[in-house]
Amino acid sequence: MATESATNTSNLSLKLLIDTKNNKVLFAEASKDVVDFLFTLLQLPLATVIKLLTKESVVGSLGNLYSSVENLNHVYMQPNLSKDLLLNPTILPSSSSVSGLLPSAAINNHSQITPKLYRCNRGCGSGNTVTDVYNSRCGSCSNYGGRMTTEVNYIKGEATATSATDPATSGHSNNGFVKEVVSYMIFDNLAIQPMSTISSITMLNQFNIKDVGVLKEAVFQLGIDEGLKLLKASMESKSVLTSVFLA
Repeated sequence: MATESATNTSNLSLKLLIDTKNNKVLFAEASKDVVDFLFTLLQLPLATVIKLLTKESVVGSLGNLYSSVENLNHVYMQPNLSKDLLLNPTILPSSSSVSGLLPSAAINNHSQITPKLYRCNRGCGSGNTVTDVYNSRCGSCSNYGGRMTTEVNYIKGEATATSATDPATSGHSNNGFVKEVVSYMIFDNLAIQPMSTISSITMLNQFNIKDVGVLKEAVFQLGIDEGLKLLKASMESKSVLTSVFLA
């Protein structure tokens, strides 16, 4: 059975209900942050997944596709594009806790690519029109030789956080995807639903558990090792929790 991760940096835990007779996880009790992490996996671009798992361990041929972009000479790329747009897409964590379950370099990877935008070199009335295609024809004065070649400054904006005094959100965290008012059940196949006593009993009936003596609770700490294993297993297995924590 797996033990606590030595690389745990997230302070998140997962309480598993284990069928010791069949050495199988029935379901886990989890907090909002764990569910937010699993939902964040749906946001990850394929290139980020490949980089996190390493090209050699990715199922199928996506690793070869990634290598092809890596090895492609930049002269074959469109002049205003960088390979980093494909190899290092940006994805922000849904909450601060999630960042402790995946390498921060991959999740917070802002490749520092600033888009280049151009306006007409003749300073015509289309000054409020820009393009990212250098030397394209100006739509307003192309008959007079206008070309979009004058670079304009690009200033990246940031979203304003919701006020903590907002009555609609006061007392609850706006981070992540789900609310923290309840615990959640995560099944072995990563199906998720709100936790309740009735639903727990119903699940035991569905699993055909006749002897509760075969059931055991175990708490596992989650860190980067577990986060990467969950990501990999989610693409390969229908018994994700069992393969990660009981292997």
